[in-house]
Amino acid sequence: MELKNISVIVTAYNEEKNIRRCLEALDGFGEVIVVDSFSSDRTVEIAREFPTTIYRRPYPSAARQKNWAIARAKNDWVLVVDADETLSRQLRSEIQELDSSRLPNKGFWIRRNSEYLGKKIHHCGWQRDKVLRLFRKTFGIYNEREVHEEVSLDGDAGILESTLHHFPYSDVEHHFRKINDYSSRGAKDYIERGGRHPILNAVLHPPFRFLRMYALQGGILDGVQGFVLCLLSSYGVFLKYAKAWEYQRLKRKN
Repeated sequence: MELKNISVIVTAYNEEKNIRRCLEALDGFGEVIVVDSFSSDRTVEIAREFPTTIYRRPYPSAARQKNWAIARAKNDWVLVVDADETLSRQLRSEIQELDSSRLPNKGFWIRRNSEYLGKKIHHCGWQRDKVLRLFRKTFGIYNEREVHEEVSLDGDAGILESTLHHFPYSDVEHHFRKINDYSSRGAKDYIERGGRHPILNAVLHPPFRFLRMYALQGGILDGVQGFVLCLLSSYGVFLKYAKAWEYQRLKRKN
């Protein structure tokens, strides 16, 4: 598949630490669309150094932001990349080796490896991470969820062997900020979908999440970074259900 026949979608907000690395790996693609949610740092300034089409618009949700950008892509095949991700050279080559004229698949899952606090994470459940990011826009659309959005694909999807590199948190403070944002969106999504018993879930789910990631999925083998990651992940689960309880209480009160 020729890279010039693929449109790349990059969504960003205050990603000056990551976006240069992301865009440098996208040379040769047909177009690169950057959708910025009014960053207050140098994200847009850096993006303008590359051959990109830049849009600035408020952030409704990850799914709606990506669907909005995909609708503006000039090519049928789209590759969706977050600003804190970067394509490996092997992944670029594997995409180029695909024969688009003979492909039965309407999309492809891409394996993703993640780095946390300066260390590549090999366990914690992250080792099996894969995302559906390369697909034909006429057959795929992101589902309307506040968090953990996924592509709904009308057709079969293959799996690419090469990896997408992911740098989700620059430091612990950044991780806390994301937890606060995601837990608010997750709580809203939980309530809108008819979730019940948030306090019971706040008691039961966080310790189970920690034990699953740290013990069952081998987070203990990732050292200090693994411990911090598992602990903060369980805290994020607690915060989501605590906020859901608060939303329910305020809703009843009003």
